[in-house]
Amino acid sequence: MVRQHVRDSLGWHARAPARIDFAGGWTDVPAYVERHGGVVVNAAINRYVQVDVLHGGTGIALHAEDLQQRVRCDSSADIRYDGTLDLHKAALNMFPVTGGIEVLSKSDLPLGSGLGGSGALDVALCAALSRAREELYDKADLAEMGFDLEARELKLLGGRQDQYAAALGGFHELTFRPDAVITRELAVTPAMAADLCAHSVLVYTGQSHFSSKTHERVWRAFEAGEAGTLDALEGIHEAGTEIGARVDAGDWQGVAQVMDDNWRLQQALDVTIATDMTKRIEAAARGAGAWGLKATGAGAGGCLYVLCGPAHKGPVAEAVTTAGGKVIEFAFDFGGVTVWQDEDADNED
Repeated sequence: MVRQHVRDSLGWHARAPARIDFAGGWTDVPAYVERHGGVVVNAAINRYVQVDVLHGGTGIALHAEDLQQRVRCDSSADIRYDGTLDLHKAALNMFPVTGGIEVLSKSDLPLGSGLGGSGALDVALCAALSRAREELYDKADLAEMGFDLEARELKLLGGRQDQYAAALGGFHELTFRPDAVITRELAVTPAMAADLCAHSVLVYTGQSHFSSKTHERVWRAFEAGEAGTLDALEGIHEAGTEIGARVDAGDWQGVAQVMDDNWRLQQALDVTIATDMTKRIEAAARGAGAWGLKATGAGAGGCLYVLCGPAHKGPVAEAVTTAGGKVIEFAFDFGGVTVWQDEDADNED
């Protein structure tokens, strides 16, 4: 697709980071929050989703470079949710923009990584489109709007930790209440974050993680009051409550122990959460000296986050690669979502 020349209007761009969750995931889903409240500790990483919003031409053009998907329609009245670029469509329904518009997205995450890529896309879409409408929101507002895009506009099951990590950046303890989200920035300095990276191996299992079916089964069991599901979620809640202090203290081995507890409980929620590939990579990591690990996000494919002593980082990375995984290099991101406007809007692909 040739990008329209735009001389009278500058484009807006937004970039939002993915995240690693240390513990507490699942307790940020509204069904759980409404009854028990939730706690998640996570950190943003320097893997990003970017959205470009460009005025010009006629109609609406949507393009996701990483998915190699395109949609074109004459006007917003023609938008239909059909499984192709529905997040982009929902964002345009939430933030209508008059005149011809092109919305492009790209991601440097593996497909279905479990690193909160859709939440990062949510936030980047809301940030770029709202600025195109000459509206300015703070980062917490963008996090909530990003969650609304998925949960209310598209009726998707899932929590809101991803949108908060994408919007805020850094390390946070997120406490979810029925009427509020309380954010506490953890006491992690850039030097501590670099030290944590020296203890970290992030590995993609090679299996795309799509959590909607897994979420449906877990929340049906929750609503039915199944004891195993209730006990597992309570334990995950406790892990989320406990791990923040260990992150604050830079106690990475202690963090690994709580992550291990969280992973055991996470697997108790649904049999699909630990795939055969996940188990093979997990065994390889532990055999090479890992202290502890867990699947990022809901599991069922995606990534494993592994903690180990710095002397074991090389052997762990080699072992998980031999087992079929792909190591993802990363650092932690403290900036959260960023938005900027073209200096020179006369561009084309």
